[in-house]
Amino acid sequence: MTDAALKEKVAFSSIIASLLLTIGKIAAGLASGSLALLSEGAHNALDTGATILTFFAVREANKPADDRHHYGHGKFESLSALAETGLLAGLACYVLVAAIRRLWEGPEPVDARWPVFAVLGVSIAVDVARWRTLRAVAKKTGSHALAADAMHFASDLIGTALVLIGLVADSFGFHQGDALAAVGVALFIGFAGYHLGRETIETLLDTAPDGLAETLRAAINEIPGVVAVESVKLRGNGPHVLGEIGISVSRTLPIERVAQIEDAVRAKVAEISPETVASVAAAPRALDDETLTERIMLIAARKKLAVHHIFVHHLDRHDCIAFDLEIDGAMPHGRAHEIATELENDIRAEIGAGIEVESHIEPLQDHAVVGHDADAAMLDAMTAALRKVAREGGVVKEITDVRARMTDEGVVVNFHGTVDPTLSVAETHAAMDAVERALRQQTPGLLRIVGHAEPEPAPVG
Repeated sequence: MTDAALKEKVAFSSIIASLLLTIGKIAAGLASGSLALLSEGAHNALDTGATILTFFAVREANKPADDRHHYGHGKFESLSALAETGLLAGLACYVLVAAIRRLWEGPEPVDARWPVFAVLGVSIAVDVARWRTLRAVAKKTGSHALAADAMHFASDLIGTALVLIGLVADSFGFHQGDALAAVGVALFIGFAGYHLGRETIETLLDTAPDGLAETLRAAINEIPGVVAVESVKLRGNGPHVLGEIGISVSRTLPIERVAQIEDAVRAKVAEISPETVASVAAAPRALDDETLTERIMLIAARKKLAVHHIFVHHLDRHDCIAFDLEIDGAMPHGRAHEIATELENDIRAEIGAGIEVESHIEPLQDHAVVGHDADAAMLDAMTAALRKVAREGGVVKEITDVRARMTDEGVVVNFHGTVDPTLSVAETHAAMDAVERALRQQTPGLLRIVGHAEPEPAPVG
């Protein structure tokens, strides 16, 4: 059974229980003349009305969000609980005034026979059963309305017990016992109403659950990629807690990585507080340890431009930056120059007007080249040429996995070459570049040559 169906079922059964208890207590109170018992009957009558209100509030709160209620209808339960608080306050005042008047004017006779005590016994048994059931379901579903209903049955239980004590005292000759029991009932109803009203008002005023924001903030700060937790805003909404969480992440991260961090935050919130539904917003932040190269790549990425071979030179007075910028090869140079100038100006605006920025425009291959594998003779020739220039260079060792493809625009060659794994990236790149240049000089018609450096495997044994 779903939580929504369970709440409705329990709320409806409470209506029946409250109605039967009301009839029994009022009948017994009229028959015996007990003010305390009549007060409890009136209390139960109000409880019946409040329970009917709870039933409809629970049904309304179960409705999903719509165009007018973007956060759902959960606060209908809080409104119901607030109305029940008002009923409890009014009843407590009425019973207290009546009890004090009876104490002042003197006791009235009470005729408490066995049917009266039977009604009270049955009432206590029903109150205990309903209170336990409602409290369990309210805790499971987070329902404020059912929690209020549980509070009503708890007050009924205490009130009935006080009435029973008063009637027993009256039967032993202490005739003020009934009126004093009524005072006790009034005070307990007021006490219960105060606690219920305080919790309900806190929910309606969007009070955050105690300690939850601090717990979430500490846990989210430990998630890799989260630079800082900027804000955690929480508020109750029926059985749920709605939240808005703002975090900072490095602005150099790709969008996919930022999305993963946001998912990790939502998962952590669900782990700590399953009833909390939070939206997560990540804001980019410039970190103190960003390099000039990272900043330039970020600026270019914002403009959807491809840059590489970024060179940064620190001089005494200022920094110098140079980079290659890839632009559509078919674009007129005038327009390409405008794009390059805009990028250079953006870099100066970000890093400082005194920086020296120079770009080198290269044609961007933005279309797929159609071709086919070269014949065996061409492949053998390319393999032999690559191995020859590699031996002459002395750094790139074994040449493997050579592939040659023929296209309308020229020959495309890919190959792997092994190198000493202790070489630096710069040394490896220079060696592979030398092999590529040597092959290009010896082989007219090469459109593209791409070499992949593999670390030389360690000797066995």
